[in-house]
Amino acid sequence: MTEKADQFYNQLKAAVESDQLVLPTLPEVALKIRDAVENENTSAQQIADTLTQDASLSARLIQVSNSPLYRSRNPIEDLQMAVTRLGIRMVRDLVISLAMKQIYQATSDVLDEHFRKSWNTAVEVAAICRMLATTVPGINPEQALLAGLIHNIGSLPILVMAEDDDDLFNNSDALGEVINELTSPVGVLILQTWNFGDTMTDVVKHAHNFSYDHEGGANLVDLVQIALLQGGHITEDVDWSAVPAFSKLGMDTEINVVEIEENQEIIENTKQSLMV
Repeated sequence: MTEKADQFYNQLKAAVESDQLVLPTLPEVALKIRDAVENENTSAQQIADTLTQDASLSARLIQVSNSPLYRSRNPIEDLQMAVTRLGIRMVRDLVISLAMKQIYQATSDVLDEHFRKSWNTAVEVAAICRMLATTVPGINPEQALLAGLIHNIGSLPILVMAEDDDDLFNNSDALGEVINELTSPVGVLILQTWNFGDTMTDVVKHAHNFSYDHEGGANLVDLVQIALLQGGHITEDVDWSAVPAFSKLGMDTEINVVEIEENQEIIENTKQSLMV
């Protein structure tokens, strides 16, 4: 880490610990849904009742439930029908994914531009992750979607704090370097605050560590790395043949799955569902 990035990270961490910088928070309804799903006795009606507390989130969930993504034969007209048709756990992951957009609310036009860029990257990576998950046994597509959306969440408080540092904020190269170096550790801080488990925390910790390897089959980190590389979101030179994620997914590095027509349709449908 460069001296500038190291100094900035220390300032950022100190600001977090002294409550001078508030980390992004998930909407209350999303947290309630997550907690309710952990209770095995929770019914579809109880989940639907909780969702009604957030009209915007409820409307978006019904809209997504009726999108080409889930190819429902009959229209879903209310929340209970959506929860019953999709399943409680799928609704949990979808609600958290849809709620993520609310976190990207900027307080200035300049910051909004940066937030919009981060959100667009997150959506594109999430869409590719979800497509990849449909080809990998044992990986839930909605979990993959959420992994893609949170992979760069650490950039938000960095951008908020950097806005007060004119030298840094107005130097795109320096700001980019700081974001590249600090997004991972700050992202871990955020997910720990949200009480997310190790599976998602590992995503923000290792998303840009392309030498990352692990025991067993493919996991969410592998999907995010493939999505970043084949989606064109990595500017530095990376030797794809040396990235363990490709072998974990049994993928040929000579073939970009994002460019395959049928995959593009799935990716576009997912992106549209997140942009509603």
